Amino acid sequence: MTSRDVLWEEAVDQHGYVTLAGATALGLTRPAIDMLLARGRLQRAASGVYRVPEVPATRYDPYMLAVLWAGTDEACLSHDTALDAYEVCDISPDRIHLTVQPGRRIRRAGGQGYAVHHETLRPEQLGWWQRIPTVTLPTAIGQCIRSGVPTYLLRQAIANAGEQGALAPEVRANLEKDLKARDDA
Repeated sequence: MTSRDVLWEEAVDQHGYVTLAGATALGLTRPAIDMLLARGRLQRAASGVYRVPEVPATRYDPYMLAVLWAGTDEACLSHDTALDAYEVCDISPDRIHLTVQPGRRIRRAGGQGYAVHHETLRPEQLGWWQRIPTVTLPTAIGQCIRSGVPTYLLRQAIANAGEQGALAPEVRANLEKDLKARDDA
C-alpha cells in the first residue's frame, strides 16, 4: 500500500483533507509527506492541513478545513455557522465560527475568515453535520442568544426548528425564555 493510499481513506472521510498529525498517526513520515507534496499528490491547504486533489471538492470543504485548521480534536462548527448549517433561519455569517476548549490557544496563520470561541461543551452538545463536527441545534441557538444574534433571526430559528420537530417542546420553551430574558435586559 502506497503513502497516498494510506491517506486516501482519511481524506475521503474529511472532504479531501488530511492533517499532518493524522498522516503521522497513520504511519507516514515527514519525508513521505514532503514527497507527496513535491509530486502534486498532496496540496498544502493551511498550516498543518493538506488536500488530496483527487477527492472532488464540495461546498462543505471550507467548513471541514476550518475545523482541521484549529489543530485540535475538540474543534467544531458553532454559533452563527451551525445555525446556518441547520437551515432554520436566514442567517448569513460573514465568518466561519468554531468552538474550542477554554484555554486552547491557536497560533496558526490563516484564520482571518474564522471566529474562534472558547467554551466547554458536553458530549450531548456535539453532533455532526455533513461529517463535520458541529454543535447541536439547541446549543447553536443558545450560543447565538448569548452572542447577540438579532432577535428576529433567533425567533425564526426557534419557530422553524420547533415545526420541524428538531427541538423538544421543553427545550424550545427554555430557548424562548432565554431569548426574552436577553431582550428584556
